[in-house]
Amino acid sequence: MFRLRSSVLLAAAVVFASGLTGCSATVAMAPAEGANDPACAAVTVRLPDTLDGQGRRWTDTQATGAWGTPTAVLLTCGVEAPGPSPLPCESAGGVDWLIDDSEAPSYRFTTFGRTPAVEVYLDYDVVSARTVLDALGTAVQQLPADGSVCTERPAS
Repeated sequence: MFRLRSSVLLAAAVVFASGLTGCSATVAMAPAEGANDPACAAVTVRLPDTLDGQGRRWTDTQATGAWGTPTAVLLTCGVEAPGPSPLPCESAGGVDWLIDDSEAPSYRFTTFGRTPAVEVYLDYDVVSARTVLDALGTAVQQLPADGSVCTERPAS
């Protein structure tokens, strides 16, 4: 009788534990080519627990971050540093960012003047880009600056 009761309790505990892990699914992401760069480790250990009210989630890839359920912000460190670009460039959180709005309302922000670079992909319908980039500034400022900075565009 004791053996049967122990088996039932163990089975119930396993079912309960597996149900808990299903509540916080890991976000699958692809690593950037430079994900192993030690500078990316300095970034990821400083990533905030929340971004614009969105909680941080586990990812399955080194040098990445994800926030929100469903996911509203994705961060990847170790992407290739961009060169001169026709994309708009703005400063937020003490970092220069190239702004790609070609998939609006999802926007892609890539650090400019930092090597390796960080890419942030966010859903503008859920979070504010300014709030997210400002909050990520402390972490992303850990990346070495290469001297490139945003320049003002001539008025058209």
